Amino acid sequence: MSVKLFLSAMSVAVLSASASASTSSIQAKRLLWGDTHLHTSYSFDAYTNGNRSADPATAYRYAMGEPVIHPFHRARVQIETPLDFLVVSDHAEFMGVIKHLYEEGSAGEELSFKGWLGAEITAWLLRRSVKNDTSLEFFGALLPEHGDAGEVAAAMAGTGYDNGSLMPDMPTVRVSAWQDIGQIADRYNKPGEFSALIGWEWSGTPGGANLHRIVVSDASAEQAARIFPFSFTDSPFPEDLWAFLDEAEGTTGARFVAIPHNSNLSKGWMFDTKSLRGKPIDEEYATIRARWEPIAEITQIKGDSETHPDLSPEDPYADFELYPYYLAKGGSEPYVASPGDYLRSALKRGLEIENEIGVNPYQLGFIGSTDSHSGLSSAEEDNFHGKMALDSIPERKAARWAGDDGPNGWTMSAAGLAAVWAEDNTREAILDAIKRREVYATTGPRIALQTYIVDSAEGLALDTLDATEKLDLSAPMGSRVSVDRDAVHLVIMAAQDPLGAPLERVHVVKGWLDANGESHEQVYTVASSEGQSSFNLVWSDPEFDPSVNAFYYVRVIQVPTPRHSDLDARALEVNDTGYSKTIQERAYSSPIWLTVSPQ
Repeated sequence: MSVKLFLSAMSVAVLSASASASTSSIQAKRLLWGDTHLHTSYSFDAYTNGNRSADPATAYRYAMGEPVIHPFHRARVQIETPLDFLVVSDHAEFMGVIKHLYEEGSAGEELSFKGWLGAEITAWLLRRSVKNDTSLEFFGALLPEHGDAGEVAAAMAGTGYDNGSLMPDMPTVRVSAWQDIGQIADRYNKPGEFSALIGWEWSGTPGGANLHRIVVSDASAEQAARIFPFSFTDSPFPEDLWAFLDEAEGTTGARFVAIPHNSNLSKGWMFDTKSLRGKPIDEEYATIRARWEPIAEITQIKGDSETHPDLSPEDPYADFELYPYYLAKGGSEPYVASPGDYLRSALKRGLEIENEIGVNPYQLGFIGSTDSHSGLSSAEEDNFHGKMALDSIPERKAARWAGDDGPNGWTMSAAGLAAVWAEDNTREAILDAIKRREVYATTGPRIALQTYIVDSAEGLALDTLDATEKLDLSAPMGSRVSVDRDAVHLVIMAAQDPLGAPLERVHVVKGWLDANGESHEQVYTVASSEGQSSFNLVWSDPEFDPSVNAFYYVRVIQVPTPRHSDLDARALEVNDTGYSKTIQERAYSSPIWLTVSPQ
């Protein structure tokens, strides 16, 4: 089947991904491409690393396909294929402050080191468990110590918004920056054509562990102006962020979700068996977390978070775009992969926790995004502008960050993209798709992908539009399905990026619990080729056991193509950058969960 027909079949009528397949309804869906994680000059670390001019308006213009000026080398740049949506997610911490200090100077006592700014910096440093350095050099000179999550949490100061307000007292420059972000988003938001969503990043980094969340809303500028983004300096605990979002929904009338990112750098804390406060996960915690965090970022510039060779030794594709550097100074702490760091092991852990308490806190869909700090959402290998604006020139890529044993520009990945099956290109429809987890990730290419669990594969001809009649009665990615069946049939439809490389293979990744409540995983190669435009197939689990809970997700692998580091090497006429010359780009579907029906 051609790519065109494949996309038509997937777009004409597919199932609304409700919590249960039993309440399905036919909904027309559009495959939308976007980025939920993009920083502009309003973020402190973007500004101090060379992005002095790419503001939210620049970010939206670039995403929509307009040529813009690069904020560092000042050349004209342009995305290869425009996006359908973008979330500008600047850090809540010091939002707009560093830009203001550089361009306007101090606005009196509140932005002096004796006033609000000094207090914020002190709180930031205390919560990262570092020395108290009240100079701006702290942005690149943090020295966190690794310890037990509970011990680090107990040492942190502050318990959140002490005055109980969603708009606490703070410098007017921060409020102005937040209002600017909302107003610019409204200006570029074109329902049905391009969605500019309002959000921010809560940059939780206790002990140098990455526990960051991206907050995404369907708010308008007027609704967003009723609150101010909750930050790590307001509280270092994710539970307090979720409580804030609950209040924010009541105050604004908008909806919110929080998206964990870079769990690969979390020191095992992102998907732990206990909360950051050191308490075992109970039913209440699991229920609240599942409500606010339906999806997670599986791939981005700072590496891939699907799995790791130490955690999945039987998976020959587990060594993809590894990033073994914590958010600490230099390599002061050796990297260790933990089950709490990666999404495949998190899904398995979620099954185990659900078996104990009855609720799965880690029933997570997948997306990709960039985490670009240049204001430019670039995930294309041949059009990658680096993480920071300073790192956009090939000659600068070899320089190590934070010491001789830290990462450099070639360590970074040209990734990723968020793919959303939405009923329309609007803020509201995109939030709907995220909440029902009918989303997936790619590492950059626009690989079209949809998966379903069907009751029966008999007579299902995937090369015709009639296939949608049976798929209307099935459960798409992100669904939770009761195990009241004697077989599992997984429909997989994948097509290459029309401007990209062919596809090489399709994997089904299965995780399940055994009779003793212990989790397992297996990777099945269900299709392979030297390279073809699409794969359309039905796979039946040969080891299906209706007595245990399980999940399935699909991983689609492209044929090898040049990595951005190799393109730089060729341009510089050097033999080797020390990094792989090729990359096998991929797509990850959100899982489908099979749950044993209560007796």
